[in-house]
Amino acid sequence: MPHQGGCMCGNVRYSVEGEPAGKALCHCADCRKITGSTYSTNAIFPSDQFKLTQGTPKQHSKTADSGKTITSHFWETGSFEGAKIVKIGTLDDANALSDLKPAIELFAPTRIPWVQAIPDAQQKDAM
Repeated sequence: MPHQGGCMCGNVRYSVEGEPAGKALCHCADCRKITGSTYSTNAIFPSDQFKLTQGTPKQHSKTADSGKTITSHFWETGSFEGAKIVKIGTLDDANALSDLKPAIELFAPTRIPWVQAIPDAQQKDAM
């Protein structure tokens, strides 16, 4: 059964099907800026499991902490070719955050000191 989600204003909507290829927190400065929080909580879906159902997302590009160009438009980045990155908080299902517990933490050394590591999650220095 597909999961539905969208942006805060409601103009952009999407659906994803199946299990994600990965589940990750990211502690990089770019993810903090994108989310306005201490990290981003993400599910990585193969592109063929993702469907834009309404609207046209805005996009912007910049050089990320990794040195790669990141083009952000709601759920996609050049760092994960062939995949869509879904910010878990954009899913409509309130259980998504519990059901999609991250298995990995990216840019773990830049974690905010008062944020604890997820038990049993792999800790990576970068992507």
